[in-house]
Amino acid sequence: MNDDQLLRYSRHILLTQIGIEGQERLLGSRVLVIGVGGLGSPAAIYLAAAGVGHLTLVDGDRVDLTNLQRQILHTPATLGEPKVESARQTLRHYNAGVEVSVVEHRAEGEALAALIARTDVVLDCTDNFPTRHAINRACVRHGKPLVSGAAIRFDGQVCVFDMRDSASPCYACLFPENASLEEERCAVMGVFSPVTAVIGAIQAAEALKLLAHAGESLNGRLLILDALGMHWREVRIKKDPACAVCKSTETLGLA
Repeated sequence: MNDDQLLRYSRHILLTQIGIEGQERLLGSRVLVIGVGGLGSPAAIYLAAAGVGHLTLVDGDRVDLTNLQRQILHTPATLGEPKVESARQTLRHYNAGVEVSVVEHRAEGEALAALIARTDVVLDCTDNFPTRHAINRACVRHGKPLVSGAAIRFDGQVCVFDMRDSASPCYACLFPENASLEEERCAVMGVFSPVTAVIGAIQAAEALKLLAHAGESLNGRLLILDALGMHWREVRIKKDPACAVCKSTETLGLA
């Protein structure tokens, strides 16, 4: 680190759990943020401010007026622009030393797998089950830690699935791919804007801890927020031995 970086990140360096070594890990890390909306906005801002070396942002949408209530990466000046470009402009103001790459379309199949293969931590900030399951499958395949968040109405949830640990559950252990689950989206159900900020910030915190090797992650623990009553609940998640996704990697000897 140079003198400017030592000063800029001094409050991290003062933390014994991070220190210079941990901050250097952050500066050398690569993080993939899929979705730069309500969750991805605060997550990306904190990751950039903290000095993550390379951020890759994936989102195929454009900035809409309805986004501005909660998606703090975007402003009225960027209405109509691709969200990833709007996000890149904003993050440059927060920390020009962070390299930001963007993917201006929905990443699927082998393209998604290739993005995940060359990253250190993946943040799922999306809003639909098919995409979440696709991200999970790629993280299981390549042994990458996944930080998953969701927010709807006054409720939020966040969990870590660290696929470097063979005992870790995956997202499909919690929400099986073949389960009949009702899809709820904020465009229909609404969302309380601070909930997205809280969950997105926790996603960033978990990613930074994983990268800096600090503390205990939320691996195998689901945090559930009821913001209307301001209550937190924690649910332990066990690996499903019959999981169709992470069991197959064990069969192949990849876990």
